[in-house]
Amino acid sequence: MILDTAMNDTRAKVLICIFLMVATFCIYSQVQDHEFINFDDNKLVTESSLVQAGLTNENIIRVFTTTPFGGWLPITSISYMLDYQLYGLNPTGFLLTNLFFHIANSLLLFLILFRMTGAIWQSAFVAVVFALHPLNVESVAWVAERKNVLSTFFLLLTIWAYIRYAEKPTTKRYSLVFLLFAFGLMSKSMIVTLPFVLLLLDYWPLERFKLGRREREFKIAQKDKYFNGEKNISKLVLEKFPLLILSALCSIMTLILFKKAHGEPVAQDPFSILTILTNVMISYFEYLWKMLWPKGLAILYAHPGNTLAVWKGVLCGIALLVITTISIKLIRKAPYFVVGWFWYLGTLIPVIGFIPLGQHLIADRYAYLPLIGIFVIIAWGVPELLKEWHYRKNVLKASAGILILTLMLITWIQVSHWKSSITVFKHAIKVTDKKYPGFSVVHYNLGNTLRKEGRTSEAISHYKMAIKFKPGFAAAQKNLETALRSEELE
Repeated sequence: MILDTAMNDTRAKVLICIFLMVATFCIYSQVQDHEFINFDDNKLVTESSLVQAGLTNENIIRVFTTTPFGGWLPITSISYMLDYQLYGLNPTGFLLTNLFFHIANSLLLFLILFRMTGAIWQSAFVAVVFALHPLNVESVAWVAERKNVLSTFFLLLTIWAYIRYAEKPTTKRYSLVFLLFAFGLMSKSMIVTLPFVLLLLDYWPLERFKLGRREREFKIAQKDKYFNGEKNISKLVLEKFPLLILSALCSIMTLILFKKAHGEPVAQDPFSILTILTNVMISYFEYLWKMLWPKGLAILYAHPGNTLAVWKGVLCGIALLVITTISIKLIRKAPYFVVGWFWYLGTLIPVIGFIPLGQHLIADRYAYLPLIGIFVIIAWGVPELLKEWHYRKNVLKASAGILILTLMLITWIQVSHWKSSITVFKHAIKVTDKKYPGFSVVHYNLGNTLRKEGRTSEAISHYKMAIKFKPGFAAAQKNLETALRSEELE
């Protein structure tokens, strides 16, 4: 009986992995005909002397001492260099590499959740929604967001290595955890909160410590793998100390490099603390809304500045507090809820806006990792809520099927918007202008692209729009003058 169950699980795992690979590739296969985007792709790849110098020993060393685009991304830069060696400046190769990492992340997510919980269908649901959700398109279809899929890849590998360490704690296994985490940080610093994520996983599903639960021998999915009893939570925190040091060093370096790149301290922000807190509270729910209703997704959203109503921030803050309180109260009955919720809250902290690091507050790519926590809550919570219903299984299967087909359709359409700089910026203007009329950068970049393609009159109109929305926009004014002279000569 046990052998039959194991064989069924193996067969199901293989089929799920095949579905993940095939479905994700089919939805994103259109990126093979896409182009580089004239925003960040040029700075990181097409105009980067670092990337185009080749994958040599000297250049690899140079990668670790260079900070392109105001950030330290040596592993990401090396991946670009390798792509350049293989494909030159053909965007297809770069985009297929992004897709490869996204598929790998989906497979790793499924296998990690299954190994920790033994719940095959809940784990599959999380992985499939992660693979096919339109909110994740930006991270895959934009070459500049290699850092996002790559850092998540190393984060998931770190969790996999940590599971093995939790089974049998040894210095060798911990060293692998440390190394993979370091690679992840060198891909993108957003994953600095991983030590806290590991502490959440220690509670559920690894169950390395308890909060008032009765004593028992804890285990993970494999029946022949057991932990050696519980550990004190203070010991588990101390166990993460080397990882916390890495996170602290990376955070400090990121702030210093940002200050160096932008020429002024991050702390000198024009917004008040009240404005920042209002924006942060509302942003947490913006991502949840985009997850539930992924309409109007765009490459850029304007920073709202101090235009958001304080009362909305207060309501969102109260709602966050209520949900957090409920999750803590249900910590023993529904541990997945508190883990998933704090995963979401915690992994968003580096980019949620407490420390402004750019001209935008929210971005689709920022949700790539955090929403895994919400997917976990849904995957385990919905079946739990319906456990007494007689038609539970049929309803869950039908609902999951409809959801997956819907996500595939929306994601296919969303990927198509990323075909070129013109399509992505025109789409951004179409879906965000009414809500973010002051975001001149979109018009400016569209104008640059149109001017390069010889569509001068169209470029001029967008430069004028950029200046209208942002008076004194020096770069737009300069390019407008150049475009006007070109039009006179034509």
